[in-house]
Amino acid sequence: MKPETWLETLNCAVEGVLEAVRTQRHMRWHSLAALAVLVLAPRLGVTPGEFALLCLAAGLVLVAELINTAFESLVDLACPRYDPLARSAKDVAAGAVLVASFGAAAVGWVVLGPRLSRFGAALPTGPAGPMATAAILLTVIVTVVLLKALLGRGAPLHGGFPSGHAAVSFAVATLLALHTRDWLVAALAGLLALMVSHSRLLLRIHSRGEVLAGGALGAGLALALHYLVLPGGMP
Repeated sequence: MKPETWLETLNCAVEGVLEAVRTQRHMRWHSLAALAVLVLAPRLGVTPGEFALLCLAAGLVLVAELINTAFESLVDLACPRYDPLARSAKDVAAGAVLVASFGAAAVGWVVLGPRLSRFGAALPTGPAGPMATAAILLTVIVTVVLLKALLGRGAPLHGGFPSGHAAVSFAVATLLALHTRDWLVAALAGLLALMVSHSRLLLRIHSRGEVLAGGALGAGLALALHYLVLPGGMP
């Protein structure tokens, strides 16, 4: 029955949230993560504006998950059998949750990174924090979203041109080398990036050209953002 009072409407909305938490594992994880961040943030001394941004980011992820859950139920009701269009609709709705999660992670990194560094966490601080976030997100968007979608080769996380794993690993290695200016950190980060890239060859997921292109693209994007965001390239 249609709710007739404001209280009944509110009760229906609360029931919808509880239903999503009961039935959706990802909703439970997202709720726990949001709760942990919002409890931890005041203890780390965030400003009211930063706390508002964290609340907004966490809320967007939960809203996206709720909409995705409702969308999946509607698709299952309208099309109980497998259909490519139904699968596409579900994938796009799940993609909305993924995009919101990336955005929330970026906000959390930028806002909480400097505070966590006080406790010994090796996170970039100052302008390097947003720059590192932007470089990694840009690498993922260019390699996984744009190039693979435009070229139509491989799945987002498996195969295709260029190698997303190589791109992200070399972007991170480049950022660490530029931020720390420590040859040992740079060497270890570069070695890990090479190991990740080599594993794609050993598993026959990518060709040598795809791995080389991914590594060059990731390192190039990190270098470009480093010198664009930080004048003179100084961390």
